[in-house]
Amino acid sequence: MSKATRSRSKTRLSRALGIALTPKAAKYMEKRPYGPGQHGRTKRKTDSDYSVRLREKQRLRAQYGIREAQLRNTFKEAKRTAGLTGENLVELLEMRLDALVLRSGMARTIAQSRQMVVHRHILVDGERVDRPSFRVKPGQMIHVHDKSERTEPFQVAAAGGNSDVLAKTPEYLAVDLDKLQVTLLRRPKREEVPVTCEVQLVVEFYAAR
Repeated sequence: MSKATRSRSKTRLSRALGIALTPKAAKYMEKRPYGPGQHGRTKRKTDSDYSVRLREKQRLRAQYGIREAQLRNTFKEAKRTAGLTGENLVELLEMRLDALVLRSGMARTIAQSRQMVVHRHILVDGERVDRPSFRVKPGQMIHVHDKSERTEPFQVAAAGGNSDVLAKTPEYLAVDLDKLQVTLLRRPKREEVPVTCEVQLVVEFYAAR
């Protein structure tokens, strides 16, 4: 799939889910704030409870760019963890390495963040990690490999070039973009995580299956 095709696909998905998954999609949705297709402008019929829950689950999955199996497994872990399952789910997803690289401002999108990890540009406490799903622990530092620092995407990031499309840096991170470093200070809290999702509906979706 070409870059242009992927971009169109993300824009279409963004419009269908009602959330901007990329900066380009955000601009497009400002111009066309309705769903894709010939019926995008028409008022939708009332969705079933299942459809509402399914859509919310898809929104959460799309924002982290993960497969269904990954989300389902994380839900099972969240359910076993003390506390509210929905909040646990988002907090566990947020500790993924690719999510934290994005939140730090080193990447513009979750897809770019994942690519940086897979291509071995990212280290955790000095060790290369090439798994986007790697669970970062509080106190661990994420940073960029010395040789990778000189590449254009990281030079842009170090200069703050991604700040125009990202939410404010959450308080659970200590970020030093000049050095392309970020430390997870503590476990995130759901209300701090900049994702759009009614997590209780996601819990209800999986509980009903």
